[in-house]
Amino acid sequence: MKKFGFFMFLFIIMLVFPKGIEASALSAKIYLNGNELQLSQGVNVENINGTVMVPIRVVSENLGYTVGWNQAAQKITVQGGGKTVEMVVGSSSASIDGQRVSMVKAPLLRGGTTIVPIRFVSEQMGMNVSWNNQEKAVYLITPESGVSNPGESDYGTLTTIDGISFSSNRLLVAATGTMKPKIMKLTSPDRIVIDVENAAFSEQFSTSNILDATNNGSLTVTGYPDVKSVRYSLYSDSPSTVRIVIDLNYPKNYTLHNEPNGLFTVDLNTSSEPVPAPGAGSKKLVVIDAGHGGHDPGAISVSKKKEKDFALSLALKTAKLLENSSTIDVVLTRSDDTFLELSDRVKIAEKLKADVFISIHANAGPATASGTETFYQRSSSKSLATVIHKNMLNAVGLKDRGVKYGNFHVIRETTMPAILLEVGFLTNKTDETKLYDSGIQDRVAQSIVNGLNEYFK
Repeated sequence: MKKFGFFMFLFIIMLVFPKGIEASALSAKIYLNGNELQLSQGVNVENINGTVMVPIRVVSENLGYTVGWNQAAQKITVQGGGKTVEMVVGSSSASIDGQRVSMVKAPLLRGGTTIVPIRFVSEQMGMNVSWNNQEKAVYLITPESGVSNPGESDYGTLTTIDGISFSSNRLLVAATGTMKPKIMKLTSPDRIVIDVENAAFSEQFSTSNILDATNNGSLTVTGYPDVKSVRYSLYSDSPSTVRIVIDLNYPKNYTLHNEPNGLFTVDLNTSSEPVPAPGAGSKKLVVIDAGHGGHDPGAISVSKKKEKDFALSLALKTAKLLENSSTIDVVLTRSDDTFLELSDRVKIAEKLKADVFISIHANAGPATASGTETFYQRSSSKSLATVIHKNMLNAVGLKDRGVKYGNFHVIRETTMPAILLEVGFLTNKTDETKLYDSGIQDRVAQSIVNGLNEYFK
């Protein structure tokens, strides 16, 4: 891997480390291929609200890149390997060769240098990054180095739980490694308990979801009369066991589908007959991905609304309509305000062998920018993009910005037809009003369903 590839990894990647790191943990160290990077006196690694921030100048100088600083504009320019990266202190938008990318945490000034979040597109850069909570150290490993990663010692050979979501009256659990869930139906109160032994929460999950000091957390579940809540915890250390509890409003049967590729579902849509897995039989399976979530708000609208809330609202409305379909099954990557890594969104679609993947977003730009656009990455996705875009345009009633090629992770790394919707611009007053109008959201959700029906025919 070229040095600049590694630098870009350091620059644009946001590493979500365990919440056990204190916000004042200024003694953290950085290791590159086993060697500690020497930081200038007074310059430290910081954890800010669960995001580890590193001094970009120190890291880049260790790797031999040119760093420019425009004091008036508060802009950092980094050049190397034929690439130019620009970012501005206080702004969550960065530019890579003129292409806008979004960061969860904006760069900050600390101790005479600029600190930035360290993980955003690690999968594309091919780096191995981990946090060793005991040592309070960040470990960065290049694939060609052959160095083992001490940051992984906390987990050893345990299966790691990467994502937990609840949609379409199904619990969905994605993991890396083999899972053999043990499931029990209990009463007083009514609940379904799932234990996954020899498992722990992954680093990404531990940071992206709210876990208390004893590794307990929960999902917000609404709109499903069977279920009160979903809770999860690191239930035992011997053996390490993740427990997930579905709290029920009354006794309920279930069907467990355990896939060999690191995914299982607990389906409450039961009857006296066996319940097939999502997408089984002649039904098509659509995965709907609400962009951003949790600590990642996405774009901010004119009136300070968050893109993540728009995306979730539209995803839930679309899923609700698809639940009534006799020909389409639907699974949501997230059904509440939680964060998923891009790789986990892809993993859910891949492991379910989805027929279609749709990621929902809203755009940002100059105040004059307006309109609806739909992105595809592979030629096999263009026909899906075209038919969904046509239907969506009629529903939202904004300027047609067209169907376009886009090199976004979730539509590049998925293997089924996959598209990314930018329904409108949150930074435009007219667009924003329409995007947050519940009636228009209903129409857009129906247009997506209409487009899917047309596409599958």
